[in-house]
Amino acid sequence: MMTELLERAITAVKMLPSEVQDAIATRLLSEIDDEQAWNTRFTTTTDTQWDCLADKVRLSIAAGKTMPLDDVFSIEKVS
Repeated sequence: MMTELLERAITAVKMLPSEVQDAIATRLLSEIDDEQAWNTRFTTTTDTQWDCLADKVRLSIAAGKTMPLDDVFSIEKVS
């Protein structure tokens, strides 16, 4: 079953020239491939691999090699 939003997008794409439809289809199919690849990576990652990654992150934090998210995604506060 297709969502209403996807149906609207497909309807809009149908009104575009063929070469634009193909470009959008190529990007969409690439996104689907990427999503499936990430899903496979996450579902096949073992607890040992996650633990190893967490240890590396902790070491980076302890070594001062990280930046607080507030600095990365600074949001202006509205007064």
